[in-house]
Parts: sequence; C-alpha cells; structure tokens
Amino acid sequence: MTVTTASARTEEPAGSPSRGTDTRQRATRRRRAVAVTFVLPALLLLGALVVYPVLFSVGRSFFDAGGSRFVGGGNYAEAFRAPATLKAIRNSTIWIVVAPTVLTGLGLILAVLVEKVRWATAFKLLLFLPMAVSFLAAGIIFRLAYEENPDKGVLNAAAVGVHDAFEDSAAYPSARARDGQGLTKGSDGSYATSDTVSPGGTTVLGLVGVAPKDVPSQAESAFPAAAREAAGTELRGVVYLDFAPGGGGEQGKVDKAESGLPEMSVEAVRDGTTVARATTAADGSFSFKDLDPGAYTVRLPAANFAPPYEGVSWLGPALVTPAIIGAYLWIWTGFAMVLIGAGLASLPRDTLEAARVDGATEWQVFRKITVPLLAPILTVVFVTLVINVMKVFDLVYIIAPGPVQEDATVLATQMWLVSFGGGNNQGLGSALGVLLLLLVIPAMVFNVRRFRRSQS
Repeated sequence: MTVTTASARTEEPAGSPSRGTDTRQRATRRRRAVAVTFVLPALLLLGALVVYPVLFSVGRSFFDAGGSRFVGGGNYAEAFRAPATLKAIRNSTIWIVVAPTVLTGLGLILAVLVEKVRWATAFKLLLFLPMAVSFLAAGIIFRLAYEENPDKGVLNAAAVGVHDAFEDSAAYPSARARDGQGLTKGSDGSYATSDTVSPGGTTVLGLVGVAPKDVPSQAESAFPAAAREAAGTELRGVVYLDFAPGGGGEQGKVDKAESGLPEMSVEAVRDGTTVARATTAADGSFSFKDLDPGAYTVRLPAANFAPPYEGVSWLGPALVTPAIIGAYLWIWTGFAMVLIGAGLASLPRDTLEAARVDGATEWQVFRKITVPLLAPILTVVFVTLVINVMKVFDLVYIIAPGPVQEDATVLATQMWLVSFGGGNNQGLGSALGVLLLLLVIPAMVFNVRRFRRSQS
C-alpha cells in the first residue's frame, strides 16, 4: 500500500506548474527559431554589404596604393595635406551648413502656407514629385538647364530674355573693318577713321563680318546716301556693309548692291572729346550739323560691336557649388515640406486658436507657438538632411563639367576620384571613406536616440 502511494506521488498531474513552464519554454524556443530563420538572410546581407565593406575599408586605409605595404596613418595624413581633399572638405562644409538649413526653412514655410491653400493636396504632390526622379536623371536635367549657351540652357535663355528686355544688345557684334580701308581699331574695340574729316566733307565707313541674314530687314541700299554731299557746317557719312551678295564690287567703295547698316551709333571726336553723336538711318547715312570749323575723327563706339549677353556661367568655378545645391533643393524640398506638414497637422489647434483670440498676430503665433512646438520635427528633418548631404555624390559628379570637377568636389566624389577616377589609390580612398563614415555616425546616433525618445 505504501509503495503504491509513493509511486503515485512521483507522477505529476497534467495541469501542474512545472509542465506548463516546460511548454512555454518550448514555445518560446520555437518562436525564437522562427524569428532567427526569417532574420538570418537579412543579417547575412547586412554583414556582406555593410559590415564587411566597412571593416575591409578600415583595414585597407592603413596600406599603400597597391595594398602591399603597411603605412599606418600615412593615408590620413596625406588626406589632410592634399589641396583637393581640403577643397572637398570645404565644399562638404558648405553643403552641410547651407542645404539642410535652407531646406528645413523652406519646408517649414511651405508647410505653413500650404495649410491655407485650397488645393493643398495637389500642391504637395507637385512639390513632392521630384523625389520620384533619380539623382542621375535630376543631374542630367539640371546639367542641361545650366548650359551656358542660351539656345540650350533654359536658365540662361530666361536671363538673356530679361536682360535684353531692359538693355539693348549690340547692333553688330560680329562686324569688323577691313585692314587698310581707312578705319583703325582702338584698344577698347571701337573703330575710328585714320584720316580726319572737316565740316562740309563726307566719309564712308565700310564694315565686313556681318552675315546677310543678320542685316536688319529695314536696311536700304547705301549707294544713294554715299552720293549725297554735305554743305556748310555739316559733316555727312555712311556706314555700309562692304560686301555685295554674289560677289563683285570694289573694296572700300559703295556699290549699288551694298546695303547700309542702320541703328549704328556714330561719334564726332575732336581733340579726344566727343562733340556730337548720331545714329545711322536705314541706308546707313548719318549727319553731324553745326560743327565748328576744324578737323574731326569719326568713331564707331565699341558698344556697336560688343558681344551679345550670354547669361550667367552657372557651372563656372565660382557658381558650380551653389548651382548643384540648387538642384538638390529642388529634389528634397517636397520631402521636408511633407514631414514638417505631418508634424504641423498634429499640433493642438486649441493652443493656436487661444493665442489668436488673445490678440496674437499670425507672425507671433508662428514664431512663438508653431515653431517651438515643431522643434522636435524640425530637428529630425535637419539631422536627416545632414546625413543625406554628407554622402551626396550623384549630382556633383553629373552636373559639374570636367574642368570644374575639382572646384565642386565633395568628400564622396573625392573618395571615388582618388580610388577609381584616375587616382588608383584605394588606400587613400579608403581613408576618405572612413573619414566620411566617422562624420556620419554622430548624426545617425543622434537621430536614432531622438527617435527612441519620441517612442517612449
């Protein structure tokens, strides 16, 4: 009887606590195994594509260009001595200071204004569309937009249009005088008669270099005007195209088939001082009346031959970095606006309305209530853009032409150029990559910590 009781005590009932604990432990192990099974491919990819390249780059940065000789911190020292690297650091600093600040400000302003627009959704979609364009495509678009030739670059076409609307361009930028035909070119680009002329006399000023298609439509034959004589205190002359379509004629003499050059400025100069001005008529004729007796030089000012306004050299050494930053702003403004707009939509409206009821203006509401409440969102947007700006590569490499590539280079492009773009120094390139990583890590850590705090 006693034995039976003892054996019965060793068998635990089905619902005992120990058996339930074992079941839960087995279930937990199964869930962990399933989780590891699903996470393992991602971990392998992360290790192969991120961890291994980072560790390899760190190790490679301590070796020479060929990878066979250990140089210690030599590559890092060389990175800070090379003028190109210093310029890349300077440009990267400009990017970090300017682009995130301007984008965050633009995003905030647009997010606030969009709330007051009737078609807010369509407006947001329009501004967010550039995010769907790859950096490669955006670079090609802006490379074409920044073309210096106004016939190709839309920005310079607009600049030339605005300039010409307020200031007349030169009448004949390609015109020039024939050698030995009575006109001498001055150091400022003007042309003056070699011999002096007195009142009562006439002079003919022949020019070449003007294509027939560039001759104004109102131009008339210069032959009758050249035949007219001056009288008394008048000094007459004619400016004409010393070229007859189809050939023929005599150089330095006005022929019947040769046309005058209208709308050209002419000056009468005496003792180095301009005493009279005139503008040529449709037949190229001009006249100075009531001149004092004496000898005069007839001059065609340089303004007649100034090259046309070609716009702004957007991709020159001085403006290439701001121009590329402009392309970056076009792409990322919608991103900043949407994120800040989401934060703005979550603001307590009661607080804003209470401030307005108390007499606060819209500017005061924006500055003292909206901006402080949006500070966490603005910080996240700013830090995210800083991280993105540090590794910008595509736009700089595509938009900047070869001759100014070094003037626009940033750390990412310099790393590529040193390693694969002709430098063939993977040791120095790895050092630049490690430097770039060290600069990005603090911003990433800050963003992650702030995100965790916002979730708690």
